Amino acid sequence: MHSKPHPSRSRPPLRQVAVGLAVALALALAGCAVGPDFKTPVLPKAADAPYTETPLQAETVSAHGDRVGPSGVGQRLINGQDLPAEWWKLFRSEPLDQLIRAALEHNPTLDAAQAALRQAQENYNAAAGTTYYPSANLQLGGGRQRAILSGSTPNEFNVYSGTIGVSYTLDLFGGERRQLESLMAAADYQRFQTEAAYQTLIGNVVTTAVQEAALRGQLEATRELLKAQETQLRIAEKQVELGAQPRAVALTQGTLVAQTRAQLPPLEKALAQTRHQLAVLAGRFPGEGGLPEFHLESLRLPDALPVSLPSALARQRPDIRASEALLHQASAQVGVATANQYPQITLNGSYGTQHTVLPTMDIGNTLWGVTAGLTQPLFNGGALSAKRRAAEAAYQQAEAQYRATVLKAFQNVADSLRAIDADALALRAQADAEAKARESLDVNTRQYKLGGISYLALLDAQRSYQQARIGLIQAQAARYSDTAALFLALGGGWWNHPAATGQTGG
Repeated sequence: MHSKPHPSRSRPPLRQVAVGLAVALALALAGCAVGPDFKTPVLPKAADAPYTETPLQAETVSAHGDRVGPSGVGQRLINGQDLPAEWWKLFRSEPLDQLIRAALEHNPTLDAAQAALRQAQENYNAAAGTTYYPSANLQLGGGRQRAILSGSTPNEFNVYSGTIGVSYTLDLFGGERRQLESLMAAADYQRFQTEAAYQTLIGNVVTTAVQEAALRGQLEATRELLKAQETQLRIAEKQVELGAQPRAVALTQGTLVAQTRAQLPPLEKALAQTRHQLAVLAGRFPGEGGLPEFHLESLRLPDALPVSLPSALARQRPDIRASEALLHQASAQVGVATANQYPQITLNGSYGTQHTVLPTMDIGNTLWGVTAGLTQPLFNGGALSAKRRAAEAAYQQAEAQYRATVLKAFQNVADSLRAIDADALALRAQADAEAKARESLDVNTRQYKLGGISYLALLDAQRSYQQARIGLIQAQAARYSDTAALFLALGGGWWNHPAATGQTGG
């Protein structure tokens, strides 16, 4: 004989549980969310003013000379023009482009940032699942029991059960939604941190490549100068042998040669370390090799510089957007702390069956239940109020940090624009100084050979030329480095990339 639950007794309760939880869910989602609603900060009117206190020239000066090369072009500032996503291609160097692509593919720091972004996004997805949907669990059980009924022999039987439990906490005051909002802001923060890491990596590759080219140029110039000085030393030694010059002349020239030769090891060390850094940026071991060699002559200085409007800078700088996300997160936490001071209602529903299988019969029972619980904080020593005040203070801190980030960003752009202008003037001056020092050295060398000047005059000419040549190379490198710094200060153009992880609006 089998005992089965009647359909009219089992199905309505299940519907009642589902309907009740659905109504509760609708009421929870329709409820208000306490705490402040976040709005994007509005920048002060001063942020719409030009980046610099005094106006900048629309075009920088140009520099000319045999050794200046492409670094001497004048640069035009194009206000209001958007920055391209792949701004490094403006330097028109295929080796640089290939190295940057390798770095973007293999750099472990960028990989770590992307993994952190995925983690933040999955934390949000996990919280969204528990916030918007009830949790349902299936519990199955089975066992064998033995019972001795009065006046009968012992009976052994099996017991099987299956129960579905559903639970949902009503978010009447929006605490869970504010917590979800906080996690969404945390994911936004990590997204913009990833963009910042992306741009920082590109900037580091460009500036390190420029540094390598500058060091390589300084090494070449120093070796050329050393070769000329060694030639002059041999002449001086020959003149001493012939009695035409005192021995002090050869000693002085020998000292100059030794001093110049001593400059080579530090330059060689710096060049090697710079290439090691390039390898690591590209995700390689320093000993792997295969890196391209960079020379200043192989780079092209962009002659047109897109400059974003000041009003658009806050939506384009990844660090500002990341700081804004932290401010949003702090705002949501104020709502979480406020909601914790209000009651919480939790609904639970369950439905299941239990079967007892005896040797001669199967007894089935239907089990269901609906419960509701309310938790209202009554006394906690002021802890909840203190937590809310702490959340408000954290918001004020995040707001101050946001303003500091904005001010720093505008300073970066202003500094870069001034550097662009000053670099052009410095290169022109250095090119003129190098040309005059080279001409002076040639004249003094000829006059010394004819006996028209003293050896000390020639020595001064050699030293002046060496300083002017090194200064010219450093001025050339500064124009490339500060141009890259300007592109980074303006945000790097990430919002124009098809695979950008964020948007400029909102």
